[in-house]
Amino acid sequence: MQLKRRVIIVFSILCFAFLAVMIKAFKVQVIDREALLTKSRNQVFRELTVYPKRGHILDRSGHPLAINVQTYSLFTIPKQLDGDFSVYKELARIVPTLPYARIKQRVKNRERYTWLARKIRLEDEQVEKVKKLKGIYIEAVPKRIYPNATLLAQVLGFVGIDNSGLSGVEYEFDKKLRGEPTVLKYIKDAKGRPIKFESTSPQKESHDINLTIDKDLQAIAEKSLKDAVDHHGAKGGGVGVIDANTGEILAMANYPTYDPNKLRSDDSSYRKLSFVNSPIEPGSIFKIFTVASALENNIAKPETNYYCEQGKMIIDGHVVTESDSRKKYEWLSVTDIIKDSSNIGTTKIAFDLTYPRLKKTIKDFGFGEKTGLKLPGESRGIFSDQENVSTIRLSNISFGQGIATTGIQILAAYAAIANGGEYVVPRIIKDDKQPIIKKRIISQKTAEELTNMLVQAVENGTGDNARIPYFKIAGKTSTAQRPDSRGSYSGYIPGFVGFPLNVDNRFVVYAYVDDPKENGYYGNQAAAPIFKKVTQYILYKNKDFDRIAEDDESAKKHEAFDTVKTVSSSARIIQGAVPDFIGLDRRSVVSLAEKVGIDIVHRGIGVVSEQSPTPGSQVAGPVKLIYSPPKL
Repeated sequence: MQLKRRVIIVFSILCFAFLAVMIKAFKVQVIDREALLTKSRNQVFRELTVYPKRGHILDRSGHPLAINVQTYSLFTIPKQLDGDFSVYKELARIVPTLPYARIKQRVKNRERYTWLARKIRLEDEQVEKVKKLKGIYIEAVPKRIYPNATLLAQVLGFVGIDNSGLSGVEYEFDKKLRGEPTVLKYIKDAKGRPIKFESTSPQKESHDINLTIDKDLQAIAEKSLKDAVDHHGAKGGGVGVIDANTGEILAMANYPTYDPNKLRSDDSSYRKLSFVNSPIEPGSIFKIFTVASALENNIAKPETNYYCEQGKMIIDGHVVTESDSRKKYEWLSVTDIIKDSSNIGTTKIAFDLTYPRLKKTIKDFGFGEKTGLKLPGESRGIFSDQENVSTIRLSNISFGQGIATTGIQILAAYAAIANGGEYVVPRIIKDDKQPIIKKRIISQKTAEELTNMLVQAVENGTGDNARIPYFKIAGKTSTAQRPDSRGSYSGYIPGFVGFPLNVDNRFVVYAYVDDPKENGYYGNQAAAPIFKKVTQYILYKNKDFDRIAEDDESAKKHEAFDTVKTVSSSARIIQGAVPDFIGLDRRSVVSLAEKVGIDIVHRGIGVVSEQSPTPGSQVAGPVKLIYSPPKL
């Protein structure tokens, strides 16, 4: 009886066990089948996302600005070593830049996948040795480098550890530069090595990008800006160059800057492209747009006179003075208002104009809106959409105070004057298939009248430091007050914007210096020299001076402003011998030749760089002189 009971109990247990197994089997094979199959596949199959090599960024002539180099990333799986870390010592011996102490710190208390180094340079011999180490894995990874270091850094931007763009052109055109990845599925063998790859999606190639930037011009612009900032003890500054007819940005920079190859060691605030992203009060360079509105609306003509209140005007209880408070102007023509940069004269024009008309013109010139330049973070600037404003506010706006504009907005707006009245959308990508977007905003006549006023501002007004021998320059200075965090003003932002006239392709250069503390703070002192250096480089590089007629009145007038080697005439004269003309300008050559009584054959523009016969030779006929641009 007792035996029978035991049999029943055992049988019951077996039945229950069998039933439990059947239920579990049903659950596994029916209920959880899909979930378990998916889990199984995930354990067997792995996915690897592979991007094509990132496209290069080049300047307009194909010079590299951002490229890729082959690097390697190393990782380890500590649990595969069973506590034997001698392999790490061997790795440190093979790769001296990866010391054992650092490796030990990284793998401490870890068992799984651990990075030892990311994107390091290795020789082929080192790579082969590392591949033989147990528990150490090596992956070939392209690394983004910037071969010109700080050059164009804020425009180019930089990439992250995964080679995705994080700022600048790298970010804005990341998809084009990066291409579309392919996803590879694979399984691993018993030793964990990947085998049997298959692609689940087609890969789309990356593309190189050519910028409109001229690398050499960019270098000149950056150096000129840095020199000015250092000379004036300023906080920083900006400079930009635009082709007035195509809208192509030829150079653009801010200083201080940074090296995208050394992100950890540089101040992150230097990465910002303030020329595009940070608006500032434009100051007197904005006056030309008030005058443009008056001319377009037939409110005034270049010769229209305005009484300028002898340098002081009370508006709504506020005192408005001239940019230079020492000036006590009475009657000034519109042309002279620009030439002498009269705040009160510009205010009087704005009062005749009224705000609605002025506002329309300001909007037409692109202020208060993004220019459309394809770079991240572009600012609209600060300009009110109010239907009307107070008289003091109208006064302030008329001469560039109480509003804020970006450097790229100023470039684009002045380009419209330089090209005859058409607003051209700026662009940074060199693409001959991309249409040039233009819109006429002022008449050709108005543009020419404004240009003539700007020429007067340089030749006879506040911008004389921007003069360039043999070229007629149109331009405008500004000495804008610098707003502080308390809503008041502290310091200045001097600026200069302009363009040469007698060239085939007009371009505009705008430069400003932020808060200069030494050697002057006016636009003519701090910013005009930047303009001059950059513009001279373009003119002399392109040899535009060869196309200027030798009897050009502007050239004759500006010869006096050229800086040349000065040696007294008497020191150069040896009776009966050819004088030393090297380093002299044409006026000095003519004067010396008349004293000696010899004929001269001139060739070129600038100062004498070569002569034949050589100095000291006997006079036997005309002396041939070759002129070259003075060294910058």
